[in-house]
Amino acid sequence: MLKQLVNCCLLLTLSAFLACNNKTQQQEKPEQPDYFKTPEQPANNTAASSYSSVDISPMDMSYFPVNFPILKISTDSAISPVMRVIYSRPHLSGRKLFKDLIKYNEPWRLGANEATEITFYKNVTIQNQKVLAGRYIMYCIPQEDKWELILNSNVDTWGLKQNKAKDVYKFTVPVISNYKYEEYFTMEFEAVEKNAELRINWDTYQASLPIQL
Repeated sequence: MLKQLVNCCLLLTLSAFLACNNKTQQQEKPEQPDYFKTPEQPANNTAASSYSSVDISPMDMSYFPVNFPILKISTDSAISPVMRVIYSRPHLSGRKLFKDLIKYNEPWRLGANEATEITFYKNVTIQNQKVLAGRYIMYCIPQEDKWELILNSNVDTWGLKQNKAKDVYKFTVPVISNYKYEEYFTMEFEAVEKNAELRINWDTYQASLPIQL
């Protein structure tokens, strides 16, 4: 009887010691930092990025000469860029351009997100105005039959609020309202004889800015 009592006491003592030791280990174990935790993925996005979310208005760029980076690595001739435009490409997604997205006679940043940026690597001439080489942002004031395209020196901005005090050049170009439909906003340079045009397309509208090289 005494032996059983001793064994019972020893068992209780061992159980208490193990419980206490386990509690101490739990208290000493640091909480897992947030940067080690696996981020929760959106329920409706099985291919979500582990970094920043993918923008619905992708950024794109157009060079003149057309496809300049490809020409640079595929030809032996010394070729230099003349100009480049960098812009974000919103899409209509069932909306109408001048009914749902932009308004006549109000500034529009010619794209989405950061201000649309155009770089001239050399001096050019546009509508009899000498445009000096450099970086500019672009925006537009659309009207029903013409668009005013503006080059502004306030670079590295978001583009929603234009600082008109920094407008450098202004050009008025005709617009076609029944051009072929374009779901994504698009800006591209095209060669025209020995010069170029910057063509702007969205919905069924097209505006073209002629550029003399």
